[in-house]
Amino acid sequence: MESGTEIGDLIRVAKDRLTYEGILIPRSEYGDDKHIVIKIKSGYNIGIEITPTTRIERIGAKTKPAFVPPPSPSQKPGLPEVIIVSTGGTIASRVDYRTGAVRPAISASDLYSIVPELSDIALIDTVILFSLFSEDLTPRHWSELAGAIGRYVAGGAEGIVVTHGTDTMGYTAAALSFALQNLPIPVVFVGAQRSEDRPSSDAASNLVGAVKAAASAPFAEVVVAMHETISDEAIVLHKGTKVRKCHTSRRDAFKTVNASPVAKVLNGEVIMLASKFHPRDLRRKLVLKHDFEEKVALIKFYPGMSPEIIKSLVEAGYKGLILEGTGLGHVRRECLPAVKNAIDKGLIVAMTSQCIWGRVNMNVYANGRDLIAMGVVPLQDMLAETALVKLMWALGQTKDKDEAVSLLETNVAGEISPRTVEPVQTPETVATEGRGISVDESRL
Repeated sequence: MESGTEIGDLIRVAKDRLTYEGILIPRSEYGDDKHIVIKIKSGYNIGIEITPTTRIERIGAKTKPAFVPPPSPSQKPGLPEVIIVSTGGTIASRVDYRTGAVRPAISASDLYSIVPELSDIALIDTVILFSLFSEDLTPRHWSELAGAIGRYVAGGAEGIVVTHGTDTMGYTAAALSFALQNLPIPVVFVGAQRSEDRPSSDAASNLVGAVKAAASAPFAEVVVAMHETISDEAIVLHKGTKVRKCHTSRRDAFKTVNASPVAKVLNGEVIMLASKFHPRDLRRKLVLKHDFEEKVALIKFYPGMSPEIIKSLVEAGYKGLILEGTGLGHVRRECLPAVKNAIDKGLIVAMTSQCIWGRVNMNVYANGRDLIAMGVVPLQDMLAETALVKLMWALGQTKDKDEAVSLLETNVAGEISPRTVEPVQTPETVATEGRGISVDESRL
């Protein structure tokens, strides 16, 4: 740079009567040469366009930014043993100062060392299984994760925490809900919407809640632990087969759909919210069923969708299709012959709804009844993502189509609710989602 500054220098940038100070870091690999990026005191990065009037001054010596975790706190004997399995994601990420991007970098051990409160909750052991963003995980990773958890359970672990990227955490939690049969202890997935080096990070509080649940919750199920609201007050525990990420960036992005959450962690205690659950029992023997068939597709129907999409998947040798239909479970009539052809060729085709709440009912309208007559399997209130994972799992357990359909229709891990649960409107959701809306009930 013409100013003589280098990456890692503390600089002052004067532009348009404003002055910025921060550490010079590399631009994104996709950035241009007309901007610089600095990390300001608050911990955030800002980009500044360089113009002929911009003045840059070096005010501090070059110090390469780096993360050095503090030493891990001493562990206290007599506490439950919890294994933290790191797979990557934002909760295990920091800024990569080569590119300015957020990349997987922090191990589960690092997370433990920077959240010393964990030493009062459990005896922690850590392992890095993967270091991947969640969109790069596949069903083969689900199988490997399930196998690893099986070994840790056999080794005497009293709780498992899996750190995971939030974008596909719901898929993996569902997969493990089916793969880990007869669980004796909790398996708690946890992620973060904001990386640990950001001032507004939710990583530490989510991790504390997850470890508390793994160590002392009375249930033995697969759950997802994330913020209940945008504040740090409580961490809510969602059933692994009924949870969906509903917001791109809010800390309370995860919601239980068509059911109630299992529990929450509030003021350091696990408070049960579900009346029925599988109890923790260390004498129970885990049964691993962790094979998945990858040739299954999830098709979201849209107006004008071509039946060629369905035909192409049949020709590609797919074994099953989940249709995410409209409303009660519909696709356009022009697609029906392609659906019938898929079923005639031996594929399992099942129906879910694009609606978030409620369940499919394909007996109401003609298209739905015709689809059922062809052999399309209605999946009640199952989430489309969970349905995809479950069909992969069912086809991984048996090659017999009728047996796989039977598994798909059986409520294996709480993925099917016996009745529809209406979403609860809390004061916060009313305030944030219904602001400015007034309804005169007398006119309805």
